[in-house]
Amino acid sequence: MNRFATLASTLALPLAVGLASCSTHTEAEQPHKAEAGFSLSDQMLQELKIDTVHAEPVRDELLLTGQIASNGDKTVKVYPLVGGVVEQLSVELGDHVTKGQVLAVIRSSEIADLQNQSSTAGSDLDIARKNLQVAEDQFADGLASERDVTLARQELRKAQSNVGKSRKQLNVYGVSADGTYTLRAPISGFITEKNVTDHMQFNADNVGNLFTVSNLDDVWIMANVFESDIAKVHQGYTAQVTTLSYPDKVFTGRIDKVFNVLDPDSKVMKVRVRLDNPGYLLKPEMYAQIKVENTQNEKMLAVPAQSVVFDKDRNFVMVFKDRSHIETREVKVAKTVGDTSYVESGLQDGERIIAQNQLLVYDELND
Repeated sequence: MNRFATLASTLALPLAVGLASCSTHTEAEQPHKAEAGFSLSDQMLQELKIDTVHAEPVRDELLLTGQIASNGDKTVKVYPLVGGVVEQLSVELGDHVTKGQVLAVIRSSEIADLQNQSSTAGSDLDIARKNLQVAEDQFADGLASERDVTLARQELRKAQSNVGKSRKQLNVYGVSADGTYTLRAPISGFITEKNVTDHMQFNADNVGNLFTVSNLDDVWIMANVFESDIAKVHQGYTAQVTTLSYPDKVFTGRIDKVFNVLDPDSKVMKVRVRLDNPGYLLKPEMYAQIKVENTQNEKMLAVPAQSVVFDKDRNFVMVFKDRSHIETREVKVAKTVGDTSYVESGLQDGERIIAQNQLLVYDELND
């Protein structure tokens, strides 16, 4: 006869420790034995755990799969300002950087052109100022007309505008006097993408982002929900996340967004779980299992899952009245969620059951 119980460790305990039974009984005497044919010793009573049956809200559980992703609200892609050649590469993939730290220095002919244009604009401004001064002096001496002064002033304003434009462009690019510009980290975080090598030459029109910087203080878990399970997940539900890297560690969070569209290829809907990430244990692209739990409105009698004995294709619990009166009671288990089993029939609210080491008592009463 095969028997299964959730506490397999109880099998190792000797039966003689806790039970003082009558020496011999026939099968016809078994029901009597269950009522008054034995008594639990004090030592065995200490080994047992007695629990009380109560009605509890029914919890539901759904197992999903997904991947860890960087927090999109704390992720920034770094693009080159203009084309050029990478003269200095200061970071590698996976490095941690602080805001403002130098990522790369790029030498650019376009920057050099801008500097030349700025220098030319400065010279034009000096000439425009001198021309205006000459025109005003000549107008005062009657050697120039008022129109000449007006034209000189217009040329000065145009030169001032060109200088201002050039200076703003150079400030945006953060250029140096030697025709280089510097890419800096826009936020503190990790380099999660790097599409550049030292001495690489590129054109800003045909290259994407050179770096991606992600703050991993908290991360997203993007979970896949099949069509049949869509009604079982909602924003705010508790989610327990485990990974292959840390199989014994459970990360707890909540679903903070439900993406109400299905992927046209995989036919799944995405839900997002946000998790704090102390110590940066969770890393983007890790595989994750997500257990989603929610509490339903209905209530059912609940017992510890470990208290249920499965035998002869039926479920039993040991109902405890006192040390000499313990009953083997068949129950109908509706479902088991985590460490709780919900019972449809066979028990009443307030009854007491053996929740630990119950297999010892079951074997003695039913052999």
